[in-house]
Amino acid sequence: MNALHPLRSAVRGRVLLPEDTGFDAARRPWNLAVEQPVAAVVEAADAADVAALVRHARSAGLGIAVQPNGHGATGRAEGTILLRTGRLDSLQIDPVARRARIGAGVPSSHVQAAAAPYGLTGLPGSSPVVSVTGVAVGGGLSWFGRAYGWVADSVTAFDIVDAEARQRHITADTDPDLFWALRGGGGDFAIVTALELSLHPAPRLFGGRVLWDGAHAPDVMEAYRQITATAPDELTVWLDLLHFPGSDPMVAIDLTYLGDEREARDLLGPLDHLPRPLSDGRRIMPVSELGGITAEPTSPSAGISRGELLTRLDDTTAKTLLADPIAPLLSAQIRHLGGAFTRPSDSPHGPLTEPYALYLFGIPTDPAVAEAVTAKQRALADSLPVSGRKPVTFLNPSETVTDAFTPAVLARLRTAKRRHDPHNLIRSNFPVGG
Repeated sequence: MNALHPLRSAVRGRVLLPEDTGFDAARRPWNLAVEQPVAAVVEAADAADVAALVRHARSAGLGIAVQPNGHGATGRAEGTILLRTGRLDSLQIDPVARRARIGAGVPSSHVQAAAAPYGLTGLPGSSPVVSVTGVAVGGGLSWFGRAYGWVADSVTAFDIVDAEARQRHITADTDPDLFWALRGGGGDFAIVTALELSLHPAPRLFGGRVLWDGAHAPDVMEAYRQITATAPDELTVWLDLLHFPGSDPMVAIDLTYLGDEREARDLLGPLDHLPRPLSDGRRIMPVSELGGITAEPTSPSAGISRGELLTRLDDTTAKTLLADPIAPLLSAQIRHLGGAFTRPSDSPHGPLTEPYALYLFGIPTDPAVAEAVTAKQRALADSLPVSGRKPVTFLNPSETVTDAFTPAVLARLRTAKRRHDPHNLIRSNFPVGG
């Protein structure tokens, strides 16, 4: 503990130690089901503060775990200094170059709001509160990934503090192996304080959610399969099986289309032959409102997730998914991939050739429910045609990077780790060492 007290004078940002009021709240990750027994919490004031923290941690022999708000926390940060990067919130948009410079603590919704007036978009996922940096270093699946690929593919530069406390600006030309590793290999190699991201044109956007009673799930599934079989890259459609406590099962179609409404409705024609929905929220929308489509929680809560990549969505797969109620899960979401995801990508994940992703989620209200949720997820995954790999951003605390990367890629990542952080100062949620 003696090595921790000098933190207060080493950095300018707020420092919380276990004896301080507010420490427990500060160390908690976004997923309240994950325990995070860290030794201290530092809320860095800026990149220089991050460098000062690294110098102190090096001299004291302490590790640093980096989280804006802990969306990907796994509980592997035990005994480290937890670095919160929420105050690294600078954001600049260059509409001529179609580029954004984004601080490590900036959430996706802020980028969308800043880019929207110029008819531009970042690559946002389903949640508006997840940091762009956190998504990018994990590869990143986006609403517009079918058109533009991994979020990491659009990163053109990183500002980092390395394990020797040096502030550096890196690109594919200046530091090719480190740049490659950070574009989807996780945050195990350096502390990212900001990144530069290519923005993409989005002059028109049509999107929203259509919701039906769960009894119509087979018909909705068939329409979904028809639509996704011929969907252009500009159209992204997800299917959600939903069962909230105290309500009847429901099924939803969530979608975005980078184009005008008439074109979108033509492409979504099979939905017109379905029973009348409970609600239809499809509309022309600004890219700044994408986060509201799936209505994901914007405050911390407990959850258990499992992600998989499906090699097909044929008759047998569809029937297996619909054979039984999803309870005790709250949701079973199928995301259409394909498009730009299948094209060459100079990132650790490489091309994503599986056509669909499956995301299973439940809330562990007590230990028995937690066990039932995990068992249901495992049973579904075991019964479906999954590829055995998954994006880093889909990993849960029980998994490791061996579930995301091939042995050859993992060996290259470990070489980068040894070269850039040989003393394991920087600890990611999913360390490449295991």
